[in-house]
Amino acid sequence: MPIREKAQIMTATEMERALNRLAHEIVERNRGTKNLALIGIRRRGVPLADRLAKAIREFEKTQVPVGYLDINLYRDDLSTVSTQPVIQSTEIHFPIVDLSVVLVDDVLYTGRTVRAAMDALLDYGRPKFIQLCVLIDRGHRELPIEANYVGKSVQTTDSEIIEVKLTEVDQNECVLLVEKV
Repeated sequence: MPIREKAQIMTATEMERALNRLAHEIVERNRGTKNLALIGIRRRGVPLADRLAKAIREFEKTQVPVGYLDINLYRDDLSTVSTQPVIQSTEIHFPIVDLSVVLVDDVLYTGRTVRAAMDALLDYGRPKFIQLCVLIDRGHRELPIEANYVGKSVQTTDSEIIEVKLTEVDQNECVLLVEKV
C-alpha cells in the first residue's frame, strides 16, 4: 500500500518530553510506585514502557517492574491478518495479582489492540487495576476503551495513519502522519 507523508506530529525531543510528563502522571495518579508495574504491548509499546520505567527510576529512585506482552493470539482479526501469525514472547517475570498495571502502547485507534491486551494479561492473573498509557490517541474507537494517559491526541481521517518511529525498532525517532494514496 503506497503512502505519503503529510506531517510530522512529534519530534524526538517532543516525544521525550511527552514520555517524561506521562511518567510523572502515572506516578502521581498511582500515589507513588508501590504496587505499580508497566507492561508494554509488543511491538512499539515495549520500548515505550522501558523508557517510562527509566524516567520513573530517575525521579523516584526506585525500580518499577516492566513486562512485555504479545497479543497476536488474542486478536479478533487474526484470521484476516495472517494465516501464519508471528508470535513473539510474552515476558512478565513478576506476579501481577493486586498490582496497578499500566499497559503501554504507541497508538490508540479502534481499541481492539487494548481489548486483546487485557484478555492476554488476565491469563497471568488479576491485577487490582488496569490502566492504559499511549503516546498517541488518534480517535475512531470501535470499542468503549479510553486511555488514562495520553502523550498527544491527534484527529485523523480513516485514510490517514499514525506512524510512531522509535530508535529501538526503526532507527529513527519521530511521529508521522501519513496517508494512503
